[in-house]
Amino acid sequence: MTDFDDGKDDGALRTIGEVSEALDIKPHVLRYWEQQFSLLKPLKRTGGRRYYRPKDVELVEEINRLVNDEGYTLKGAEAVLRSSGKPELDRRQDDRRSGDRRAAADTDGATASASDRNLQPKISDAVAKLKAIRQRLGQAIEA
Repeated sequence: MTDFDDGKDDGALRTIGEVSEALDIKPHVLRYWEQQFSLLKPLKRTGGRRYYRPKDVELVEEINRLVNDEGYTLKGAEAVLRSSGKPELDRRQDDRRSGDRRAAADTDGATASASDRNLQPKISDAVAKLKAIRQRLGQAIEA
C-alpha cells in the first residue's frame, strides 16, 4: 500500500487530492474510475467531497496496476477484481459490467474457476512480451 507522508494515521481518510498526489493519478481519472468500477465507492460527504478509506486506496492501486501496468481494459480489470477471491468484491449485487463474459458467467457471486485463476500468470507474461515488442517497434520506427 502507498505510504502517505502527511503525518496522518495509516487508517485515516484521504481526500481525492491526497490520493491523486500519492499515486500520481489525476483526480479526473479517479472520478472516472468511480463511474466505471462499481466496486470503487469512496465516502461522499456534504458538498460531494470524496474521502477514500484505506481499502479504497488499495483498490485504486490495484485498478491502476491492472489497467496501466498489465494492459487490461476497464471491463477486464473489473472482471479480474471480481474474480480475485475477495468476498467483499465478489458479492456485490450492482454488476454494471454484465456485458463482460467473465462477469456475466459469475452471476451468483461465486469466485472464478481454478482454470481462470491459472490463466492470470500466462496473461501477465503475454502482456509483458507484447509490451517489449511494442518498445522494440517504437525504437525501430525512431531509428
